[in-house]
Amino acid sequence: MPVPTMRRPRLGLGRRALLGAGLALPPLAVPRLGRAQPRFPERPVTLICPFPPGGTTDVTMRVLAEQAARRLGQNVLVDNRPGAANTLGAATVARARPDGYLLTQLPSSAIRVQLLQGLPYDTLRDFTPVLGVTGYSYVCIAKKGRFPGGWRQVVEEARRNPGRLSCGNTGANGTPHVTIAELCGKEGIQIEPVAFRGDGDSSQALLGGHIDLTAGGSGLGALVDGGQAEFLHVWTAERLTRWPQAPTLRELGYDMVVTTPYGLVAPAGLDPAVLRTLHDAFAEAVRDPAHLAVLEKYDMPVEYRDSAAYAAFLRETVARETALIQRLGLKAG
Repeated sequence: MPVPTMRRPRLGLGRRALLGAGLALPPLAVPRLGRAQPRFPERPVTLICPFPPGGTTDVTMRVLAEQAARRLGQNVLVDNRPGAANTLGAATVARARPDGYLLTQLPSSAIRVQLLQGLPYDTLRDFTPVLGVTGYSYVCIAKKGRFPGGWRQVVEEARRNPGRLSCGNTGANGTPHVTIAELCGKEGIQIEPVAFRGDGDSSQALLGGHIDLTAGGSGLGALVDGGQAEFLHVWTAERLTRWPQAPTLRELGYDMVVTTPYGLVAPAGLDPAVLRTLHDAFAEAVRDPAHLAVLEKYDMPVEYRDSAAYAAFLRETVARETALIQRLGLKAG
């Protein structure tokens, strides 16, 4: 009987099917090796304070910088650049690389002076708004005993002797200068403005009898606490908690409340991820108890605004300052 032979299985079609199936499978995902994004910050960040050391702005900015450094993991160095009506920080940052390592505090005077003088930066074009921080409480003081009748005596003397009285301020076209000019306009009097680098310098001039009164941040209240000076008025909506004896401008008959909220800006074109890192660190620092304590010391309210809200605030400020310049006929100092 013949032995049945074993037939080999036909493998050709199977191979073709397997190859076809293999071609239908998606290719393996091979990771692309690109450049690793550098961590920010990898070195200290510099924060320009356009006011001299020892003043209200310098003290509060140093506490803010210290608390932000704890969140960033790098030092935040405060670089004081006073002068030029507080515009040196803005002028420097407007020309800087947008890498997040250079910021500046932006006071309203830097916006006003730029509009007046056409300085080489544009508030709405050359900066990346980081966040809004706080605002100043302003006061006007005189040496103790100089005006026992208060502000009304100042007005009466100025009427009798036009241009004889002088008032210190922190720079031409800054908020103290402009507000006193507005008060003089309302009263039809002339008080000679005298510009100083900061409140510390104007305080010394006041105590030395070189000027009759001075206007500036609420840090000037230290002279009142020391018995060397007296308040003529404060510019907040309500009397200040620490000095309830000082009348507001409203109480003196002027429909005026003057505060100038400020914030931090970086150069235009900042990477959104770097902006978020800076914003988040400084936003936490704003609310840190150490920063809140120093703001309370100088009667400065928290006026936090995130990056978008601060950008909107800057647009509003430019419009408002433009109208103020036209109304008061301000000229470049």
